Amino acid sequence: MRNVDSTRHVRGESLFVDDIVSPQGTLYGYVYYSSIAHGKILSIDFEEALHVHGVKGIISAKDIPGENQIGGIVQDEDLFAEEFVHFIGHPIALVIAESFLQAHDAAKKIKCVFEKLPAVFDPREAAEKGELIIPQRIFELGNINKAWKKCDYIFEGTVENGGQEHLYLETQGSLAFPIEGGGIKIISSTQGPTTVQRTAARVLDLPMHKIEVDVTRLGGGFGGKEDQATAWAIMAALAALKLNKPVKIILPRQEDIRITGKRHPYSSDFKIGLTKNGKILAYDVTFYQNAGAAADLSPAILDRTLFHCTNSYFIPNVKATALSCKTNLTPFTAFRGFGGPQGMFVIESAIYKAAKELGIDPSEIQKINLLKEGNEFPYGQKTLNCNIKKCFAGVEEKYKPEEVFDRIREFNSKNKLVKKGAAIMPVTFGISFTTTFLNQASALLHIYTDGSVSISSAAIEMGQGVNEKLRIIAANELSINIERIRIDSTNTSRVSNTSATAASKGTDLNGFAVIDACKILIERLKKVAADELKLYKTSRIVLKNEMVFYKNDKTDLTFTKLVNIAYQKRISLTAQAHHSTPNIYFNKKTNKGEPFAYHSYGVGIMEVTLDCLRGIYEVDSVKVVHDFGDTINKTIDLGQAEGGIVQGIGWMTMEELKWNSEGKLLTDALSTYKIPDIHAVPKEMKIHFLENVSNPFGPNNSKAIGEPPLMYGIGVYFALMNAMR
Repeated sequence: MRNVDSTRHVRGESLFVDDIVSPQGTLYGYVYYSSIAHGKILSIDFEEALHVHGVKGIISAKDIPGENQIGGIVQDEDLFAEEFVHFIGHPIALVIAESFLQAHDAAKKIKCVFEKLPAVFDPREAAEKGELIIPQRIFELGNINKAWKKCDYIFEGTVENGGQEHLYLETQGSLAFPIEGGGIKIISSTQGPTTVQRTAARVLDLPMHKIEVDVTRLGGGFGGKEDQATAWAIMAALAALKLNKPVKIILPRQEDIRITGKRHPYSSDFKIGLTKNGKILAYDVTFYQNAGAAADLSPAILDRTLFHCTNSYFIPNVKATALSCKTNLTPFTAFRGFGGPQGMFVIESAIYKAAKELGIDPSEIQKINLLKEGNEFPYGQKTLNCNIKKCFAGVEEKYKPEEVFDRIREFNSKNKLVKKGAAIMPVTFGISFTTTFLNQASALLHIYTDGSVSISSAAIEMGQGVNEKLRIIAANELSINIERIRIDSTNTSRVSNTSATAASKGTDLNGFAVIDACKILIERLKKVAADELKLYKTSRIVLKNEMVFYKNDKTDLTFTKLVNIAYQKRISLTAQAHHSTPNIYFNKKTNKGEPFAYHSYGVGIMEVTLDCLRGIYEVDSVKVVHDFGDTINKTIDLGQAEGGIVQGIGWMTMEELKWNSEGKLLTDALSTYKIPDIHAVPKEMKIHFLENVSNPFGPNNSKAIGEPPLMYGIGVYFALMNAMR
C-alpha cells in the first residue's frame, strides 16, 4: 500500500497540533473545572492563582464578548459555567501562563465555593423526573397492538449497555493566534472545522470570515472530535483574542478522559413476538439514552438508534420509543456507529432470549427474518440492492457455521472447565447523515504548470485513509500518476461550510466532489487539446496515462504539455465543485422518509474459548463476509474492517466506564480503563469482500466502511454467552 500518510506516520514525520512549531510568545492554557456533579457557584476567587509566576490571565464567562453558548442541536451548553455546574469536569475558567505547568499549578490555587444540589446519574430516573433533552421520539410500522394476538410466543426483557471511551491517540488540542484585521486563526484537532468556526464566531462576536480553522490531520477521532473538539478550540481562540498572543491548549490524557464525552450508555426494554416457525411479527422497544448534562449530538444519535432498531431484519409491526435523558454526567457524544450499535444490541438480545427460551440457535431466527429486496424499514425507506442474504449465504458457504457449531458441541462435551462458543452477527447500516442538509461537500482542485495537482476538500484525515482514497479517485479521473497529487489541509478559507467528517461519509461526499471538479478540468483540457490538434469536436478525445488520445490513437500531447498550453491560452486550471447526496429526505414530524443513500451489509461468525474456572477468554476467530461495493483501496478497507471489529469487541467485553456515587469517573486512566491490546484481538480474522456488488451510489462504485464493522463485536458478546451457557 503506497499510502503517503502511513509512510509519514511510521517515519514520525506527520504533524499533529502539538507538533506544529508554535509562534514566538505562545502561551499555554489549562482548564479549571467543577469538582462536583451538580451545584451552584457561590463564590470564586482567582486572586492567588493570578499571582503564580508566569500566569498571564484567567478567562471565565464574564470575559466572553459574544454568547456563552456552544450548543449545536440544542442551545443548552455554556462554554464556561456561570451560576451552576452540571457535571464533574464542567469548565469554569481557563488559566493562561507561559508554560503548561505554571497554568496547571495556578489552577490548583483557584478557590471556588459550591452549594451542592441533588444529582441524577441514571437515565430512567431522569425520565421519571421529566428531565429530557428533547421530547421522546417514536418510530412505528404496522399495528403493534393487533400483532400481539397473532404471535405464538412473546418474550420480554431489559438490556443494559455501557458507554465507551474513544481513547484516540492524540488528545483534544488547539492552537489559536491573532491575525491581521482583528481575526483569529485556529489550528484544531477537530472533525468539524466549520462547527468550530461557526461556534467561535458566536462566542467571540466576530463574523465567520474573520475566523480561519485549519486541520492537517487528527491522531484518531472515532466521533469524539466531531463536536467535542469545539470547546477547547474556542477557549484557545478567546484567550488569544483577549491577550493578543498565541495560545495553545493540549489536554493531558487523564483530563481528556475525565472531562470529554463518550459513547452513550443505554438502558432499554424490549418485547418481541414470534410465530411457531420463527417469524418475528412484532417488536416493541424503548430506549433510555443517558445523554449527560447537555445535548451535544445526543438527539441525532438517538435518531440513529431508532433507524437501526431492527438491524438486518424485516419486522412488519414495530414500535420504537426513544428518550434522551438529561443526567449529571459529562455530555455524551458521537462514537463510531453513532447510536446504531446500541439499537442493534437490543434486537440481537431479544432474538437471543427468544431462541434460548425456544431451545434453538439464534441464527435460525436471524436467517428466517433477514431483509429482502423491497422490505420496509420502520422509518419508511425500502431496501434497494439489498445484499444481506448474499452475505449470510457467503458465510454459510465459506465458513460452514453448522460444522462450527457441531465442532464446538463436541469440544464442550469433552471438556469440563474450558468451553467454546460461537455466534453469528448480521449487520445492516444506513449510510448518510440522517440530518439531510449535512450531506454536502465541496472540493477545490488546482493543476499547476508542472502537472502537479493540489486538492482541498472538506474531508478530515484521522487515520481512516480518506486522503489516500481521494488521491486514488483523482488519479483515476485525471488518468495521471498518483505521485503528482497532494491533498492539502482542510481549511475553512479554501472550502467553506463543511460538514463534519463523520457518518462514514467522508469518502462518499468528498470523493464525488473531487470527481466533479476533475470533470470540469478535463472538459477544459479537452477543448484545449482539440484546438491544438485542430479538431472540431472533443467527444473522441481522451486523457489516458498522462497522454492525450484521439480515436484511441496516442498523440504527441502529454498531460504536462497540455496543461502548459492551457495556461498560455489563459484557461483556468482551477475548479471548484460541490456535491450533495441526491434523493434523500426525512420528515421529522411523520418520522418517515428515505434518509440513506444506501445501506452497507455484512455477516460474521465469531468463535471464543472461555476458561470457566478463571473467567478468562480468548476470541479464537472472527470471520466475515462484508459488502464493500467496489473497493477503492482494499488494504485501507481491510484495515478499517479489522480495526472496527476490535473496537466493537472492546466495547462489548473489557471496556467499562465506572462512576462513583458522586458522579466522579473512576476509570480515568489507562491503569483503570482497558482497551484490547495485541494479545486481546482475535487470533484469526478473515474478511471476505463480497463480489459483484458494485454500488452506484458511491464514488467509483464503492461503499463506506468506517462504522459498519464495529457492530460485529456484538457477535463476540453472544459467543461468550453461549460458552457460558
